[in-house]
Amino acid sequence: MTKFLLAVHVLAAIVAVGPVTVAASMFPPAARRALDPPPGGPRAADAVATVELLHRICRVYAVVGVVVPVFGFATAKNMGVLGDAWLIASIVLTALAAAVLVVLVLPRQEAVVRGLLPEAAVDGPAAAASGETDGGAGAAEADKASRTHGATTADGAAGVTGTDAADRATRAAGVTGVAGVAVTAATVPGTVTVTRRHTVRLAMSTGVFNLLWAAVTVLMIVRPGSTTGA
Repeated sequence: MTKFLLAVHVLAAIVAVGPVTVAASMFPPAARRALDPPPGGPRAADAVATVELLHRICRVYAVVGVVVPVFGFATAKNMGVLGDAWLIASIVLTALAAAVLVVLVLPRQEAVVRGLLPEAAVDGPAAAASGETDGGAGAAEADKASRTHGATTADGAAGVTGTDAADRATRAAGVTGVAGVAVTAATVPGTVTVTRRHTVRLAMSTGVFNLLWAAVTVLMIVRPGSTTGA
């Protein structure tokens, strides 16, 4: 039974925690690429989709990762090492890693995703795309945004093209454009203007999470009484 529990514990750690550490580490660079796509690189929409996928992986496998400490406690109980110092230290580090993931990493990822992919980008990407090529459609989108913020436009009288009207309306309303879609922060509660500073903070939180899990792994390998321990 002890061997079975230990095997499940190790497999759960590999299957559940592994994807979280990898996806969380890939998230900040992917977010930076979405903010400023390199020349010849993936389109902004593709980069944002990658960021959203990485966040989903982290969120799902973080829930699955609950299995790891559950089988860890069961294994430790069968081995009779619940009171050992190395196990207590690993429990504390595991709790800290879980806290960093839940309190810092996942919420900051969510904020970045909401900033890069607000609801309006899902509701009307086709309309935004057509607004870039069709002057009438672009003017209609600009008028809609202006009315939302209590502003009016006189683009028809001024002979302004649809694209210019959209740009002027978004600047007047303090709008952030993502992947060719202009939306206001007020239209999506909790949306922030994502900057490189957000990705740097997220990278630091992710690094702390990864270091804590690395320390736990080392304790599991070199624990006293193991074949590799002192």
